Amino acid sequence: MNFTTETSSNGVIERTFTLGEVTGVLWSPEAGSAGAPLLLSGHAGGMHKRAPGLVGAALHQVTTHGFAVAAIDAPGHGDRTRSEPDQRWADAIRRARTAGEPIAPIVVEYSRSLAERAVPEWRAILDALQALPEIGAEAPVGYGGVSSGVVTGLMLAAADSRIAALSLGWVFVDDALVEAGRQVTVPVEYRIPWADEEFDRESALALFDAFTSTEKTLHAHSGRYHRLPEYERGNSGRFFAHHLGRSAEAATR
Repeated sequence: MNFTTETSSNGVIERTFTLGEVTGVLWSPEAGSAGAPLLLSGHAGGMHKRAPGLVGAALHQVTTHGFAVAAIDAPGHGDRTRSEPDQRWADAIRRARTAGEPIAPIVVEYSRSLAERAVPEWRAILDALQALPEIGAEAPVGYGGVSSGVVTGLMLAAADSRIAALSLGWVFVDDALVEAGRQVTVPVEYRIPWADEEFDRESALALFDAFTSTEKTLHAHSGRYHRLPEYERGNSGRFFAHHLGRSAEAATR
């Protein structure tokens, strides 16, 4: 892992890094985070590691709970070169939106492709992060994501036993994703937009039902997916603090 920049502001150290062709950013408390939970954050399709909502949530997790948070650009996103197949998927989504046609079938296929490539990258990133003395191999690990980041998170949790809790947002659901959900046994927090015409409520509920976790929570909010209520933004921090067993007070002692 090669750290390329480092800045510090308002109690948060921000470091950008590369690992092979993967580009990412790590936020951690200035006061130190050894032993505190490490959160992996997956962005939505078409976004990147510095998407405003992702950064805002990361800073909240660091300053409020003392966590370390890492995000990477998914294949073909952010600072990474987009392949020809990825460009075709992006063009197909754009054409469907312009024509007023459903984008879900295209997004589902694209998200699965991204996840298949991103999961090995996340596992390598996790190896490198846990090798850092300020994080350590014993740091409990959680994953949070929305949209295509949900697909990656489900596949990552199934492939890597280090993922101890999942906080997931809206996602287009198909039978394959429901089947992936059956492999999830760790605590899950799942948020869905209750009144968004692009998302099928029944399939979202089917995914929640598929989780075999003994501890799972469904959060349904009114309105569309991009209008997450402000009071919901702090829930994932409390969720991870509870299930990963670390608070800001403990992290700074």
